[in-house]
Amino acid sequence: MNPHLLLIDALNLIRRIYAVDANQSHHSEEHMLKACCARVAHACKKLLTTTNATHAIAVFDGEKSWRYHFYKDYKHSRAPMPETLKSALPHFKAAIEETGIVVFEPTNDEADDIIATLAHKAANNQINNTIVSTDKGFLPHLNEHIEVYDYFKKQHLNEQHIQERFAVEQHKLIDFWALAGDKTNDIPGVKGIGVKSAQQLVNKYSSIEDALIDELNLKSANVVFHPSETNKPIDHNEYYAINDKGSFSLLLHGTQKQGSRGSEALSKMNKENIKYSYSKK
Repeated sequence: MNPHLLLIDALNLIRRIYAVDANQSHHSEEHMLKACCARVAHACKKLLTTTNATHAIAVFDGEKSWRYHFYKDYKHSRAPMPETLKSALPHFKAAIEETGIVVFEPTNDEADDIIATLAHKAANNQINNTIVSTDKGFLPHLNEHIEVYDYFKKQHLNEQHIQERFAVEQHKLIDFWALAGDKTNDIPGVKGIGVKSAQQLVNKYSSIEDALIDELNLKSANVVFHPSETNKPIDHNEYYAINDKGSFSLLLHGTQKQGSRGSEALSKMNKENIKYSYSKK
């Protein structure tokens, strides 16, 4: 049997099952939690069977994500985990372990970080793997060895799902969220750009850089002969100029012979009407 790795976003699975059970009538809170644990265990057993997994791990979130260090308002509007559920997590972990699935809880990482890392390590070794989660953040990772499965909708989240939900291609999702923002994680987008305009931009251009160059007319270059003459990114080998990478400084060393890359870059800028000026030699 070929190896197949099952990667379960544990809290994503547990919290959705808990949300349903908590709203139903039970004899007691203890009875509700037992029923919820049983449903989680049943889901895990079912996933092991349907994916034909040879290896499986359920990953929990760490106590505090490293992302807060870079953005303090990350997920700030999310309701905290109910205390009843939080105190019962050891029971859920035990229920999952009883199914034969390994349970892992990092310190400062989110489950997403660990799952994505394991998925790509497996994929790099040609091992197929299934990520079980409703989290859209896994969608950019889809490839021939990585699939994402929504247990609750019994649906594999593929390119068609991405197009229907976001109206952009899979490889443009990160650029789309960078422009439009991500409300579920309280991450703002670019001021003045909403979902529709973000979709239009990423569908029209091959990259955000190309969009900025075209939309904001950022094509300009300052040709210098010493790094101290500019505070712009320096193009040491004419890469920016030849590839239209926006505002930059082209560093040339003396007179450029015809046919050299420096001469080629200057010719390219002239043809593309990229503005440039020389510094003093």
